[in-house]
Amino acid sequence: MKTETKDRLRAILGEANFSDQLIDLVSYSSDASEHLHRPDAAAWPTSAEQVQAVVRLANEEGFPVTARGAGTGLSGLSVPSRGGLVLDLGRMDRILDISIGDRVAVVQPGVVYADLAKALEPHGYMFPPDPASGKACTLGGNVGTNAGGVKGAKYGTTRDYVLGLTVVLGDGRLLRVGNRAMKSVSGFDLTRLFVGSEGVLGIVTEIILKISPQPLATATTLAIFDDLEDAGRAVSGVMASGVIPSVLEIMGRETLRAINQNTDLALPEVDAMLLAETDGCTQGEADYQMERVVEQFRAHNPREVKRAESAAQAAGLWKARKSCYPVLARLRPNFMLEDITVPMSQVAPMLRGIQDIAARHRVQIATFGHAGDGNLHPQILYDAADPAEKERVEAAIHDLFALAVELGGTLTGEHGIGLSKAPYMDLEHNPVAMELMRSIKKVCDPNNILNPGKMGLDG
Repeated sequence: MKTETKDRLRAILGEANFSDQLIDLVSYSSDASEHLHRPDAAAWPTSAEQVQAVVRLANEEGFPVTARGAGTGLSGLSVPSRGGLVLDLGRMDRILDISIGDRVAVVQPGVVYADLAKALEPHGYMFPPDPASGKACTLGGNVGTNAGGVKGAKYGTTRDYVLGLTVVLGDGRLLRVGNRAMKSVSGFDLTRLFVGSEGVLGIVTEIILKISPQPLATATTLAIFDDLEDAGRAVSGVMASGVIPSVLEIMGRETLRAINQNTDLALPEVDAMLLAETDGCTQGEADYQMERVVEQFRAHNPREVKRAESAAQAAGLWKARKSCYPVLARLRPNFMLEDITVPMSQVAPMLRGIQDIAARHRVQIATFGHAGDGNLHPQILYDAADPAEKERVEAAIHDLFALAVELGGTLTGEHGIGLSKAPYMDLEHNPVAMELMRSIKKVCDPNNILNPGKMGLDG
């Protein structure tokens, strides 16, 4: 990036909101994935007008712009793979409006998920997607990835709550889509087009979110299975039972073993453990739903079904699930955390397939995830310094994606495509779909300024 270009960026943003210092460039060269690439500069805009001016300059000078939230992504989508400018939206962090009457919150993209949750709590409301990184991740990043979380089985993902957006397109134009109404069929649904688009079509500067009442009561139960496919069939049975649990999580044998090696939880090292939660306006409602869940657990050969009798016991059951990712990340020098998602009827075949793929390629795969919406997280543990092991891991990843698609599923349920899954887009999307996505990219970002190299759209 030329010196005069940097000077023009300083003029747009102010000296305090621009940096080309090495310490900042290194910080912005990665996210929570294994991908690395250093940008030429970093900037912290504070308004949509500044974002527009930066994007217009990028078109004039020909440098890439990669929008970034908190960098918690696991697919490399905020890594500036072609250098240029990282645009950190973290200083656009105001909650602009909370309207309980309209059931709407209006926020800037840099608002942290947990901060919105805290602001909604006194009103008895919530923004339901609840991603695992909620204490750090930003709502702009949630929109970019269509983030989900443990409550996806009942409450869905970010896409289900975005009513409207303000977006700076790749040519610098300002686009407003959607509105504050709960229903709208006015023209194409452009709002949903931008949710999950990973910053390749535009940079979100304002978000209108639907909010929901916080449930007043919950019930929690743990079920232990000696056979993985019994657990998978139990999941399918629960989701077809007429009730929808707010949470239905799974932990596989490798995950349970890793937790035991690194904590004092002393979990049974069985093929699978399921953790379910139901919620409602009254304890009776939550309990009724849990009785239906437990019926399905007991119908599929569990070793044990354990109901939490208090909030403290429920917290103890959740401790195991919440420890999965950090415990597994410490076991080997490197890991890849995938998020394949399959139809509910295919959870059992997918779980068995993961075991078969691990054995066939001689790699360690620890599985956990959101079984209630078919979103599984096989975490592949390996040493990237071992070329032979790395090659086996790459073959295993291909087979995981191929199996998920073969079973009627998808490469990613919530983490996004980014760099990690870009080579596999053709497994899921036929040439017509890829051509259409590239055409939409060209309309919104004619000079390929925004987040180039992502989602396999440059081919």
